[in-house]
Amino acid sequence: MESAVPATIFTTSPVDKNKPNVTNITEVSCKFAEVSAHPVFIFSYSLVFVVSLVLNCITMRVYFCTNQHVQSSITVYMKNLAAADFFLCLCLPLRIANSANYSMMMRNIYCSFGATAFYLNMYASILFMDFIAANRYLKIVRPLETHALQTVRTARHISAATWLSLLAISSTYLILFLQTTWGQKLDEFPCESHHSFELSVAYKIIHCSSIAVFMFVLMSLFFLYRKTLQKIRQTQLSAQTTSNSHKFNKSKRNMLVLVVVFCVCFVPYHLVRLPYVFSGDCTTAQALNFVKELTILISVLNVCFDPLIYFIFCKAFRAQLRKKKDLQRSSEDQT
Repeated sequence: MESAVPATIFTTSPVDKNKPNVTNITEVSCKFAEVSAHPVFIFSYSLVFVVSLVLNCITMRVYFCTNQHVQSSITVYMKNLAAADFFLCLCLPLRIANSANYSMMMRNIYCSFGATAFYLNMYASILFMDFIAANRYLKIVRPLETHALQTVRTARHISAATWLSLLAISSTYLILFLQTTWGQKLDEFPCESHHSFELSVAYKIIHCSSIAVFMFVLMSLFFLYRKTLQKIRQTQLSAQTTSNSHKFNKSKRNMLVLVVVFCVCFVPYHLVRLPYVFSGDCTTAQALNFVKELTILISVLNVCFDPLIYFIFCKAFRAQLRKKKDLQRSSEDQT
């Protein structure tokens, strides 16, 4: 859900000639239009949509439209991450249309279904990236055995539980919005300025929960990366692993790519989100509004970067791409 916009109303008491100590009534609203309506943001979202749609269509075709059997738990997590990225990509046209056209119907659709789907798939991507990192960590720490969390069955259960949990939380917000806010005349101000009391309370709970989940994932990623580096260093010091140095360096690079993509895309938005929500000063809120929209755009870049993770982490993905490329070459040779 979109971050709440601080709205401050400044009022003073009415003037009474018989009471000189009381000043005149003035009402100044701190509300401001969404920055995402700026042509630069609309163009940027459109460009990200086109690029991510091409990349994610290729990814979805490799994972879901080819005869490949699930061979490992990491493939399960990769498939779910690909699905989350693809659905997030499909949310972008609605966000672009909402920024370009402030019709009542468009605002109601975006503030209910559009924003809910956007953030549902964003946090699905965040969680599945953490599962992939944990899977890689276990593979490096226990290379000769398969942990229970690394089985395909467990990966499927974790993935299903993740989607069901996110859908339950998102559905709570969506149902409350449809019951209390749907059909209202929503202006160019952010969706939260029209929240009912019940919806506002639910939003704050969801907001705090999402921040807690993100902080947990962020700390676990740094922990897993640190422990992975320690294990790789210890293993490389042993005499029998000189022939496997390339393999260990590759594992270290893979984990680094995952952590960097995660931090670049998601950390800026979550750093801005809390001060933006709780800012009581109008000038500060307006400045943070621009930064918040910029960090949301950066977080959306994740759907363009994730195909790089698929290619690096998943052998099955690389094999399918090579197979597809070979088939294209053979068909060209025949013609």
